[in-house]
Amino acid sequence: MLTATQLYNAITRNYSTSLSSTAAEPAVKIATQYFLANIGKVTSAQQLVNNPNLYNYVVTAFGLSNMSYAKALITKVLEGGTSSHSFAASLNDPRYLALAQAFNFAQNGAETTQSPSTIQTTVNNYYEQTLENQTAQENPGAQMALYFQRMAPHITSAYSILADQTLLKVVETAFSLPSTLSLENVDTQAQEISQLLDVRKLQNPTYLQQFIERFTASYDSQNPLGSSTPPTVAMLVSSPGISQNLLLSLANLKLGGS
Repeated sequence: MLTATQLYNAITRNYSTSLSSTAAEPAVKIATQYFLANIGKVTSAQQLVNNPNLYNYVVTAFGLSNMSYAKALITKVLEGGTSSHSFAASLNDPRYLALAQAFNFAQNGAETTQSPSTIQTTVNNYYEQTLENQTAQENPGAQMALYFQRMAPHITSAYSILADQTLLKVVETAFSLPSTLSLENVDTQAQEISQLLDVRKLQNPTYLQQFIERFTASYDSQNPLGSSTPPTVAMLVSSPGISQNLLLSLANLKLGGS
């Protein structure tokens, strides 16, 4: 078994090859073929949500498979657009905003699913998400590093990190933050994270890589090979989601509620 640092480096060093291998797997090929053959027939968010195969493919591609049961919420994201006042933006979770940006029914209507870029982005995301899920089986820390790297372009503030349990776990591990951090006021948590991590610099590949290296080193020191994976970490990797209470709190903050 490889350490998080070793496995992450091995995958990213040959990332295109790793993705190609994932795309060639029979189950992935079948799911992707169905998506490509049918997504263009969808003309509304409701149609997308009501097609189980397409819906599961899309939510998986955008890291939201753990929220697949919340069809009303996903529909609201798909129909709400991407403005600063949109529902997706109010959730402060980069996954929802990325989904809304790709499938922007508010702006593009029935033509949304005709976009080649939307289709290709979704397929690429599905391959990446599948690779990450498989990586988690060997080393959760490597999966978390891959996930953070993929989500980094969509992180706009400390609140984006707080709204995603996996992103938050990466930051907590990298800076050895206590688990009691989550007991503090949301604004206090955001302030503490901002003091440690410059979110704006995550768009800088060098800064991002240095941060990920810090995380994997910290993860390896806290989870030496041969030890069992802490249940909380295993849960986060299999379901990199968001606490619904926190989601509502962040939405209220964004929308000006109490």
